[in-house]
Amino acid sequence: MKQLAQYQDGRLELQEVPVPVPPPGGILVRTTCSVISPGTERMKVEQARMSLLQKAKARPDQVKKVIDTARTLGWKAAVEKVRNRLESPTPLGYSAAGVVVAVDELNTRFRVGDRVACGGAECAFHAEMIAVPDLLASPVPEGVEDWQAAYTTLASISMEAVRQSGARLGERVLVMGQGLVGLLATSLLKASGVRVMASDFVASRLEASRRLGAERAVNPKESKLEDEVRAWTGGQGVDAVLLCVGGKGREAADAAIACLRDRGVMVIVGIYDAELSWKTAYMKDIQVRYSRSYGPGRYDPQYEWGGHDYPIGHVRWTENRNFEACLELMRTGQLDLKSVTTRRVTFDSVLGVYDQLDGEIGVLIDYGNAEGGVRSAKSQPVAAFVGEHSEFRIPNSEFLDVIGAGNFVRTMLLPHVKGKIALGTIVNATGLSARHVKEKFGFANAETDAAKVFAGRSGAVMIGTRHHLHAPFVLKALQTGRQVFVEKPLCLTKEELAQIDEAMSSGSGSVMVGFNRRFAPATVAMMEVIKNVSGPKTLAFHVNAGVLAPDHWYANVAESGGRVLGEACHFFDFACHVLGRPVKVTAQTVGRPKVPDSMTAQIEFADGSSAQVIYSAEGDSAFPKESFRVFANGLIVECENFMKLSLFQKRKETVKKFTSKGHAEEMAAWLAFLKNGAAHPLPYEQSRQSMRLTFAALDSIREARSIEL
Repeated sequence: MKQLAQYQDGRLELQEVPVPVPPPGGILVRTTCSVISPGTERMKVEQARMSLLQKAKARPDQVKKVIDTARTLGWKAAVEKVRNRLESPTPLGYSAAGVVVAVDELNTRFRVGDRVACGGAECAFHAEMIAVPDLLASPVPEGVEDWQAAYTTLASISMEAVRQSGARLGERVLVMGQGLVGLLATSLLKASGVRVMASDFVASRLEASRRLGAERAVNPKESKLEDEVRAWTGGQGVDAVLLCVGGKGREAADAAIACLRDRGVMVIVGIYDAELSWKTAYMKDIQVRYSRSYGPGRYDPQYEWGGHDYPIGHVRWTENRNFEACLELMRTGQLDLKSVTTRRVTFDSVLGVYDQLDGEIGVLIDYGNAEGGVRSAKSQPVAAFVGEHSEFRIPNSEFLDVIGAGNFVRTMLLPHVKGKIALGTIVNATGLSARHVKEKFGFANAETDAAKVFAGRSGAVMIGTRHHLHAPFVLKALQTGRQVFVEKPLCLTKEELAQIDEAMSSGSGSVMVGFNRRFAPATVAMMEVIKNVSGPKTLAFHVNAGVLAPDHWYANVAESGGRVLGEACHFFDFACHVLGRPVKVTAQTVGRPKVPDSMTAQIEFADGSSAQVIYSAEGDSAFPKESFRVFANGLIVECENFMKLSLFQKRKETVKKFTSKGHAEEMAAWLAFLKNGAAHPLPYEQSRQSMRLTFAALDSIREARSIEL
């Protein structure tokens, strides 16, 4: 199938990519129409065409992340991460309509052949096929054409802004900015019985706003907006202002505040970085509200991807219910979309459109054939797309398949196997990223369905997905006798660990977990020294993990298992590597939550050694992210981020510097096992021991007692 791809140097391409698979509880849709939002998508294209310096100025938050990466992994790894992001294609589009061609077994709402409206910048791309979760799709009622339904997501943005304004029948609202979202808001306000004034600098947009029901349409270049509002409202000011503009600064916000009545409401709808004049806003006691996209549920993974709807008695208008309301307005003819559609193009000719968006409002894409006709829902079965990438072309068994290739795998793992082993199939959730990784690293095939990897195959498998998929994929690989590398953690439950135990005991495969720190050159150098030191030892490992952003995927415990299970397992494994077999652990956390974000664990080992692991979300980022000390007989070892190793012995300090955290070394060791018959670099029993210790630490926190292993 074809999909529109954007690169960070500004290039746009129509690329052949693998067909996606329906997400759990979701659907696969053959796209018939999608809509370009000129404001949002033009901004993305313009940002992509910025120089590196301009990008850095525009996104200082990303610059900070690069600096933090350099502190912990070194500048080489940080630069590689940046390079990976810059060269990776990204999708465009978030509002589409089409026909359901496949349904996940967990879905109960949709059937093959249903017409649906789809939304979401994570899934409703400009592509011939899209995979959409249940609550980001709504059935299209009879009487609504596909081209109209394709506007549903954009109309829902405007509808949510109207709801945020609280405007009631007969009240007056000023809509500043008559781009696509602003015009749709004007139309929806009119349909709600609200009186509307529209403001914009473009004459054609103002004319469109009049057709959609605006009582007055004002160009601030031709007359003072505040005077027009005063005349229209009898000097009282408007009840609400919808700021449907982009950019930053205080000019638009100041104008909006000046037009509001006392205790009026200003709703920020677009990507506008507002600066408010304190005195004016304070004296009017205005309310400032941000309208978040399509409505409640947006950006909540439990709602959008987990399918957990909000009870209607608690949340009347979710994003999906907004979708349905917009579609009903289309059905009854109350939402005029012809007035906002200024251009129609076929998907095959879409590339040239993005340089010609000035003056456009709504640009509709028809997914037709090369001659420009719209493909019917029955003209191309899904199998025609699926079959394009199903053939394997690796003739021998000495190859590696990879499932999941996010930025970490692309940056820290794949560069160390490229050219050293034949690469078979890369599987990624989106076809665009799968195709990119295939071309960059030289895979033979690209897929979105991991089942293709396990269909009668042999060879090795690398698993770099999100954590909740680790154990299921490990089990599938072991069932076919594969040699497995899986990023940490190995699994998320003790039940999964038991299943892997059984698979290991009854099969011929192997498992290596990505506990890279035991392979770091600093670790190797330290172990060479302490192996000659007799007696028990003490390890103190401090992890300055930092506060977890609420929108980070680690905050979704169902996917990550939480930070202790998903991250701190690294440091439990390191303690086992240095000190041997653990026998007891006592752990605690502030507040004792079910899924702790910070933890202190005291571990006893069979030889009398002990370790303390402090994993904390508190602290300051200026302090090293990872640091440890080992106390032994006449020796102290201190290490910072595995880059600086200090040995204190015989009243002398020896300092060694390193540049690797062990990712390259662990890949080299695993490849030696796969290709040269070397001993397995991390036997399963050791990884199992580290996972058991991690589970025991969590049990200790929850049960408030020491746990023996």
